This record gives sequence, C-alpha cells and structure tokens, in this order.
Amino acid sequence: MNVSAWVWAISLVVLMAVLILDLIVIGRRPHEPSLRESGLWVAFYVGLALVFGVGLALTNNFTIAGEFYTGWLTEYSLSVDNLFVFVIIMARFGVPRQYQQKVLMIGIVLALVLRGGFIAAGAALLAQFSWVFYIFGAFLIYTAINFFRQGEPTEEEFKENVLIRWTRRALPVSRDFSGTRLMVHENGRRLFTPMLIVLIAIGTTDLVFALDSIPAIFGITQEPYLVFTANVFALMGLRQLYFLLGGLLDRLVYLNIGLAVVLGFIGVKLVLEALAGNNLGFLNGGEPISWAPHIPIWLSLTIILGTLAIATVASLIKSSRDRRTEEQVPVG
Repeated sequence: MNVSAWVWAISLVVLMAVLILDLIVIGRRPHEPSLRESGLWVAFYVGLALVFGVGLALTNNFTIAGEFYTGWLTEYSLSVDNLFVFVIIMARFGVPRQYQQKVLMIGIVLALVLRGGFIAAGAALLAQFSWVFYIFGAFLIYTAINFFRQGEPTEEEFKENVLIRWTRRALPVSRDFSGTRLMVHENGRRLFTPMLIVLIAIGTTDLVFALDSIPAIFGITQEPYLVFTANVFALMGLRQLYFLLGGLLDRLVYLNIGLAVVLGFIGVKLVLEALAGNNLGFLNGGEPISWAPHIPIWLSLTIILGTLAIATVASLIKSSRDRRTEEQVPVG
C-alpha cells in the first residue's frame, strides 16, 4: 500500500478537525451528555469508520479494507476495556459527572499522541528487524493469559502508580475540584487541584494500554497508515461511549475472556507469520518454515468478530440471570 504524503496530510488535517470540533463542543458547555446525545455521537464515529473502510476498498482493494476493519474492531474492543479503568479512576478521585467529558477528551488526545509514537517506533523496528514479530507475538500471548487470569479490575484492586504517589507527596494539592482548572489560589497559596492527579492517572493508563494495543494491530496489518487510522477511529467516540454504556460496563463480565482469546489468536498469528518468513540463523538454518500457515484477513475478522459477539451475548445473559436471582432472594 503506497500512501503519498498528501494523503497522509489530508487524513491528519481531517481527523484533527473532527477532534478539535469535539473539544470545542465540550469547552463550550461542560455537561453530562444524555443517552440520546451519546448514542448519536457514537453512531456518527462508527459511521465514519465504516465509510472510511469503504473508501479504502474503492481506492485500493477489499483486502486493505478488511485489514482496516479488523484492526479497527480489535482496537475498539481494547478501547472499551480502557473504559473499565476510566470508570474506576473517575470514581476513585470523585470527578464530578459534568467534568468527566473534558477529562476523557484529554485522555483520548494523550492516547493518540502516545500511540502515534509507538506506531512510528513499531513500524521502524518491523522494517529493520523481522524477528520483532516473535517478540510481539509472545507478548500478546502473555497479555492474553493475564487477561484470562485477572479479569476486569475493580476499584478495590486499583493501585496508584509511582508517578501518582510522587505527585501527591511533592506537589501542594487542594482538597476540592475547581471546575476543570489544574491550579487555584487559596489563602495566598498556589495549589494544584485533584484534576491534575486524575489526568496523570488517565495518561499513565493510556501508556499501559498502548503497550497492548500496538502489537495487536501490527499482528493484523503492517501498513503504518492502516495502523494509525484504525487507532484514531477506535479512540474517536470513546468519550461518548463511556456515557452511553454507563452501567452496562459492569454487565460485560466475559469481555476480558473475549479479549484474551482475541489477543491470544493475534499473538499466535504473529508467531506463525514470523515462522513463515523466518530468517533467524539458529532456527531452521535461517530458512522459512514451510508448514507455518498463513491466516487470511477474512478469517481473522470472522474469528475476532465472532469471539467478541459471543463474549458480549454471554455476558448479558449471565448478568440478566444473576440480576433475576438477586431479585428472588428474600430480604432479611
């Protein structure tokens, strides 16, 4: 896939314009969006991604479009997993609902910047060292096992990282929020607000999730343009999705298992592709391994979509049964 500089430039300008529009909407009127407002924005962003994929199919081919859709779906599902941690952070620091939109938007911008750096580094590594596929594949399999074992984090399990603890000790922080301001004056002193701690928590969380998501997308496509756009479209609308899902997040009890299967599958796929194109001297004499199969993109998309669908439906069924059981238990 040959992407010219002007296509990159136009894509960046259009995507930045959409994000700036989103920021202007939030800055003009900080509020907790209604379900209808959130639903319309999520539908808008999902629609943009679908239209973009159609454009790729028309200007390139269906394989390229399939790689984009598969990557976008994978990154979108991993982004939904981010929301569990965002919910915990918001609850832990008591962020007022009307200010959560701005916190989420800043977190999304930070995620885009961090992922952009990881994408550039990953693309450069893969272009120079094909053995990086082995590392990415092993890391994804390891991450999948952790997903399966640990499940979704809870507020009790959330631990402040070293940077947050240091910030609390080193900086004077006020007790209360002051809108979305990061600094206030109280009794002649200049104090940081808890909003700064929240943004640090969101930013460091984005960094951790970028370590998972970037190897995953490179396991689907090695085209930097597709990797970047799939990540951007996955993050756009995440703010509105946070408010749209609301309490539904607690009902996705099997999402971690679904994501474990997806990441494990992509990890195995990466290792198989590395074996098929092997050039490591100590492995098979530096020759490609003929028995390693190539997994076509249509099969990858089917497996990922089917896994996420089964995990979602199973989660909703179990949550519904558990809720009915609780309602039938007599009180007292």
